Amino acid sequence: MLPLAERMRPKTLDEYIGQKHLVGQGAILRQMIESGNIASFILWGPPGVGKTTLARIIAHQLQRPFYTLSAVTSGVKEVRDVIDKAKRSANINSGLFAPADSRSPILFIDEIHRFSKSQQDSLLGAVEEGTITLVGATTENPSFEVITPLLSRCQVYVLKSLGKEDLLELLNRTLTQDEYIKSLGLQVKDTDALLRYSGGDARKLLNIIELVSNSGAKVIDNETVTKQLQQNPVAYDKDGEMHYDIISAFIKSVRGSDPQAAIYWLARMIEGGEDPKFIARRLVILASEDIGLANPNAMLLANTCFDVVNKIGWPEGRIPLAETTIYLATCKKDNSAYLAIDEALAKVRETGNLPVPLHLRNAPTELMKELGYADGYKYPHDFPGHWVAQQYLPDELAGTTFWKKD
Repeated sequence: MLPLAERMRPKTLDEYIGQKHLVGQGAILRQMIESGNIASFILWGPPGVGKTTLARIIAHQLQRPFYTLSAVTSGVKEVRDVIDKAKRSANINSGLFAPADSRSPILFIDEIHRFSKSQQDSLLGAVEEGTITLVGATTENPSFEVITPLLSRCQVYVLKSLGKEDLLELLNRTLTQDEYIKSLGLQVKDTDALLRYSGGDARKLLNIIELVSNSGAKVIDNETVTKQLQQNPVAYDKDGEMHYDIISAFIKSVRGSDPQAAIYWLARMIEGGEDPKFIARRLVILASEDIGLANPNAMLLANTCFDVVNKIGWPEGRIPLAETTIYLATCKKDNSAYLAIDEALAKVRETGNLPVPLHLRNAPTELMKELGYADGYKYPHDFPGHWVAQQYLPDELAGTTFWKKD
């Protein structure tokens, strides 16, 4: 018998749960699918939110050939083989006036962030020519993990963790539609633990239901769910899905200046097979967000750590990661720059495009000079101490303070 998560995989958009901002009535992806015209895109979101399912629904609904590759097991050769198959299967000579993408097979690449630069390069020509319509799935920020030329050829759509209502809908659908689960007569008394351990992940929720049902339990309640998960700790952690909880604990331990806890959570990630670049990237963010101006050298060390880890990988990468983790955890903390830029961004969104004061404007032409551009600007180096009182903010914001010293 297929696993419950596979049995409950939706086959149409109407069965699909969540992501209303993308596939709800009038949403961008639904419009593309219903029009039969889709361009290459990348789905970015946490595990278990429907990335693979959405790709399969699109291929099925558009009745296109569907090829799938996993970045974990596929190389450049496999990519080229699929592209060759796509070229043969695409009837280029028919439907001459139809858009190219309406005829091209779909190539779905799971965990596209794990593809190397050369593997991603091998996709460029086929995507550009419309030989394939690429649909990629990733749990990592594509800006960091997908090469710029490929990213420029694809839209990026962000998928969100499923909300409480989504998960409860999936639970109800499972209890009423899956024949095996229906035959067990499972009763639901409370769902707090089920929802908490699921963490917005549909696959995780279904795995937990399956675990409880296989245990012989007749009731889904907080006690039963917690007991089963304690007895089977990896049942809800397939493929490192606890990575969001552990990275959160890691970040908060460094921020809280606790090197003992920080190094422990680092070890948990290493032992769990976490991508070293993911950890190193978080350290760079920590250095700028939480240490900031208290120790600007922290950013230099974190960035160096990222470069080193990117070059050497595991297992030696654990050493610079440990060194940087302990250094950042023991640094003084200052988030004033982080707060300042967020406050400034909020003010920009509130006030819009306020004009630059005339005396601060560039005046490369005579006309601009006649209009008063740069007129009255005081050059600080002409004054004692290389400073002179002068207004630099727009008139409407004069005197506003964004950056506040501790």
